[in-house]
Amino acid sequence: MAAIEQIREKFESGELNYKKTSEICRVLGLCSRNDREAISRILKQMESDGEIVRDERGRYVCPQVLGLLRGTIQGNERGFAFLLREDGPDLFIPHRSLHGALHGDLVFVRLIGGEHGDEATVYSVIHRGLTELVGTYYRDRKGGMVEPDERRFSEAVRIVGGREKAVSGEKVLIRIIAYPDGKYPEGEVLEILGQSGNLETEEEAIIRSHGLPEKFAAKVTDEAVRAAREPLSVAGRRDFRAQSIITIDGEDSRDFDDAVYVERDGDSYRLEVHIADVSYYVRRGGAIDREAYTRGTSVYFPDRVLPMLPQVLSNGICSLNEGEDRYTLSCLMRIDASGNVEDSELVFGMIRSVARMTYTKVTAILNGDELLRTQYASLVPMLEEMRDLATILGQKRTARGSIDLDMREAGITLSDGRICIEPIDRTISHRMIEEFMILANETVASFMEAYEMPFLYRVHEKPTQERAEGFKAYLQELGVRANFRPDNVRPSEYRKILESMSESSLRRIVNGVMLRSMAKARYSAENIGHFGIASPCYCHFTSPIRRYPDLVVHRLVRLVLEGRAVEAEEQYRKFVSVAAIDCSANERRADEAERAVDDLYKTWYMREHLGEEFDGIIAGVTAFGIFVELPNTVEGIVKIENLPADDYVFVEKSYLLHGRNRNYRIGDPIRVLVASCDIGARRCEFVPVMIK
Repeated sequence: MAAIEQIREKFESGELNYKKTSEICRVLGLCSRNDREAISRILKQMESDGEIVRDERGRYVCPQVLGLLRGTIQGNERGFAFLLREDGPDLFIPHRSLHGALHGDLVFVRLIGGEHGDEATVYSVIHRGLTELVGTYYRDRKGGMVEPDERRFSEAVRIVGGREKAVSGEKVLIRIIAYPDGKYPEGEVLEILGQSGNLETEEEAIIRSHGLPEKFAAKVTDEAVRAAREPLSVAGRRDFRAQSIITIDGEDSRDFDDAVYVERDGDSYRLEVHIADVSYYVRRGGAIDREAYTRGTSVYFPDRVLPMLPQVLSNGICSLNEGEDRYTLSCLMRIDASGNVEDSELVFGMIRSVARMTYTKVTAILNGDELLRTQYASLVPMLEEMRDLATILGQKRTARGSIDLDMREAGITLSDGRICIEPIDRTISHRMIEEFMILANETVASFMEAYEMPFLYRVHEKPTQERAEGFKAYLQELGVRANFRPDNVRPSEYRKILESMSESSLRRIVNGVMLRSMAKARYSAENIGHFGIASPCYCHFTSPIRRYPDLVVHRLVRLVLEGRAVEAEEQYRKFVSVAAIDCSANERRADEAERAVDDLYKTWYMREHLGEEFDGIIAGVTAFGIFVELPNTVEGIVKIENLPADDYVFVEKSYLLHGRNRNYRIGDPIRVLVASCDIGARRCEFVPVMIK
């Protein structure tokens, strides 16, 4: 038995608890200097891995013996923090109890009770979470300091080294090199990004702070170029090039993952969803694959895209461009008049898209635009059949309880250096593609589940009882009937609530509160279903150019279609569990970066509207103020000190700021004036307009 396994066993049995290194060596019968050094290294590694800790006397002990809990620190700009746990509720940690722990750190804590029984104090830091930060450089009497952009990292960093010499007001990338007890963390400047407050600099700072890679290494691009040069052959593939297959995407799309074809056949429909065969070009374990895994997803900003794959693939040979022969992995489905899939088949194919259609054009055609209907006369019958089929599929999803979370998104565009912000309308063409992609994802997931082999599912847990109770209490405050059981809520019950409010101005706000009550969808090696779309079996298959999980799914499907399912068991059983965690984390990272950049552009845009008044809706309520959303989707804060004087109490479960003379509740209309726009904080501040 290896020494580390022997040590683990003796800690688990309790034999080595509360012992120092020298005592542990005696128990193990090891006396030589080399043995003691080896045991010391093992103990330090186990401590670094969080398997053991040291008590106040320097003795090693299992953390569970001390009643310690493990989790990640989520800081708050006001100094306190929360411990996020995988296997239990979050815990509150006041600033005095952090003991040098910072946002992102993995720690052990001890529960100390507190007013609500959920307060903890940090016992030890297992390892630091953030080693590089972006912030604004300034000087104090003792030298250089950096105020981090990540407000949850609530400590400034003292600069003690680095080759770059910054001046006050510059945005810099730093590396933290030391964490002195009772003092500021210490760091060095790695790179000067530009002047703080400049739009391009602030966007670059967001990209760096989230660790998003911008460029591909030469070995990655070289491999991609070689892959793209491979000659195409229809051998071993089904030839779909004679069919009127089309892509439907946004006007600014550059990579096309999916193409569709629909044909009416009596009372049934034949739906073909053709997806770019990325797994043919990106071989597992290669330089492109390793880089794609690290990125996890493409990241989209108003002025650029950080693609998961090099452009020679993402915009080139993998993209289903109009008039170009392209390899696909195709999901072919026969669907009856009730929306049931009667038969399905997965095949490798070759297509040639006959038209690069946009959501705007397709919607206009279906709404009767004569000019476009003439221009695309050959496609009009198929587009109308697509609309009919999408309607049937939508009705079927509605009947099973799928929740239509129709959240408003902002379309942020740049034209001649000017920012334009408009809400994105979700049209019939958007819904068509959404229905077709959902059905293809379900069909592929069900196909693979039948093989009982390793797979990567897209899952969505039902709301926790606590969150469902909070949502129900909010609905009751509004006078909305909510008959669901919080301990076992069903998606159909959530859907009925939204349907009952179809004519209410509060529907969108209730939609948002409902979304907050639900868990976030994620990737998993275990199929637990998808609550939001009321699907028992779901995956992501339709976007392998921009999402790594889809690429994994394609590879697993390929192994089955090629009769190599046994290899999947050998190669992917452990991998899919790790990939599920990493891909979910990369998705969250990308989402956070995209939201941050959107907030930056919105704040920059609103500078032109300082002093102007707008009608808005209260979109959030906190103990320190209210958040107001404007019709253009821009959100700003009204601090509690800027509200009319009153004794306000924050009622969290009711999303209410209650005063003796007035209340502020989520969903209430309010008129505000744009008072300030903080570019660094990416936040607009409003003040209420008193109506006389």
